[in-house]
Amino acid sequence: MPDTSQAGERILRGIAVSAGVCRGKILVLGKPQTGIPKRQLAPAEIAGEVNRLGQALNQTRHDILEVQRQVTERVGPAEGGIFDAHLLALEDPAVIDEVTGMIERERINAEFAFHTVAEKYAVALGAIADDYLRERATDLRDVAARVLNRLLGQRHGPDLHHLAEPCLIISHDLTPSTTAQLDKQKVLGFGTDVGSPTSHTAIMARSMRIPAVVGLGNASEVLRDGDYVLLDGFNGAIIVNPSDQTLFEYGQLVRRQDSIQVKLRDLKDLPAVTLDGHPVILSANIEQAEDAVAVTSCGAHGVGLFRTEYLFINRDELPTEAQQAAAYREVAAALQPHPVVIRTLDLGGDKFLTHLQVPKEMNPFLGWRAIRFCLQETAIFRTQLRAILRASATGNVKMMYPMISGLDEVNQANALLETCKAELRAEGVPFDAGLAIGVMIEIPSAVMVADALARRAKFFSIGTNDLIQYSLAVDRMNEKIAHLYEPTHPAILRLIKITADAAHQHGIKVSVCGEMAGDPALTPLLLGLGVDELSAAPPLVPAIKFLIRHLKLTEAQELAAFALQCESAPEILARTRTLARAVAPSLFQNTL
Repeated sequence: MPDTSQAGERILRGIAVSAGVCRGKILVLGKPQTGIPKRQLAPAEIAGEVNRLGQALNQTRHDILEVQRQVTERVGPAEGGIFDAHLLALEDPAVIDEVTGMIERERINAEFAFHTVAEKYAVALGAIADDYLRERATDLRDVAARVLNRLLGQRHGPDLHHLAEPCLIISHDLTPSTTAQLDKQKVLGFGTDVGSPTSHTAIMARSMRIPAVVGLGNASEVLRDGDYVLLDGFNGAIIVNPSDQTLFEYGQLVRRQDSIQVKLRDLKDLPAVTLDGHPVILSANIEQAEDAVAVTSCGAHGVGLFRTEYLFINRDELPTEAQQAAAYREVAAALQPHPVVIRTLDLGGDKFLTHLQVPKEMNPFLGWRAIRFCLQETAIFRTQLRAILRASATGNVKMMYPMISGLDEVNQANALLETCKAELRAEGVPFDAGLAIGVMIEIPSAVMVADALARRAKFFSIGTNDLIQYSLAVDRMNEKIAHLYEPTHPAILRLIKITADAAHQHGIKVSVCGEMAGDPALTPLLLGLGVDELSAAPPLVPAIKFLIRHLKLTEAQELAAFALQCESAPEILARTRTLARAVAPSLFQNTL
């Protein structure tokens, strides 16, 4: 779609985070004021100011609990669970102690102290490379704004309950709590200047099926109340004053999308098998026990990646063995007999427990993280291993170690696992003695010794995000070099092929659980390289299954043979996209 067309039509481009098309007049919400008054206190006022802070925190807690209750009733428990993170941020003792100390030490008012401390933590979170954790800065600012509004005697967020007519919202940003309370009858869609697909605001929009585009830059500054726009939640665009031809074309797009959604729903319970009879295991990635519902509803074959670190972060104490076992068991029981692959802690790098005193590292992604962290913090690791073993009594649990660089780490982890098994036997606690142990292939060194690892592991899982980053020495969050992050780089494809060949030579299967697995355009390439299983976010599973069922394995193998001989990443990408579009054209008809 061109950036210019008939006179008067303008296009603002951003990031599509919630599919759909809507049109109408817009309401522009102003950027929130950030200026917080600073007031010097007399010594006699300090105790009262600390008490005022405590009252504001208690009132905010009740506010968040009410929002959580409403969201749970209107949308679902998984979406309501988003606000658990808000409650944890509100009750973080480190933040509260620092704010209280600032009030007492510097004799300043509660709102200024709270804003200063909260913004310091939000800035630190915003600088983290991990998308999920970086977006938690928005959650923290949402909570901080609630507390500040309580202290200042102001209402929280814009009043969207009394809109005269349906409209589209344009804002610098929307907090998760504001998004969760949008009335779908009055708010047709929204666009924001900032944001990403992993934000809780984006998650809420998808759950509520409200079309949304984020990352628009300065839309809230260049657009005006009453402007007539079309919002394209498929391609990430807002079209101002759309022409009749544009409206017609988007009408066609909506009809095509409605048709493909019907087709995707119809194959929910069908197997992922190619036209020439090759079965593919298609599973889902999850982060918490509540996600099991999404796994079932999308038609996935169990869980290929349970990211357990999200049970540990954003809390002021470690989860107990019983709490962990309950979470793992809940997922396994809900999805029986399908397998649930639990990844042991991938803490470190950019995901650390808030209460651990971790020294700052020059390069945390090459430092103390994942299996390295676990093999040193053995008390934390042993508790998790025991919890996973206890959950394995359901009979469908598997486990895998992240960031393995060589055989020694696997041997050390397995030795600790055997110790945990002996303890549980002595205690009379049931577990699966044959629990399958897999290895994540994320580091080039692991690929180079894949044959040795395959002799000790029951399966491989390729984490393509880190494998690409470590192999190409590219930080994709660095905008100066992000273009060098190429999933179809010949070196990456050869590493995947070596891994798959080593696995098959020793009779084990290999899966891909990184972002490559969630891109339908890359599905033929991965299958052609010998990948047995794909694991993706639940919303992406139906489209991938659709493509698999319209593809021949022989076509995928011919593509892979070409790719392994080709020297150009763009050429490989173009060829795999061509094949994907040829076998499943309706999947790629969300563009004009």
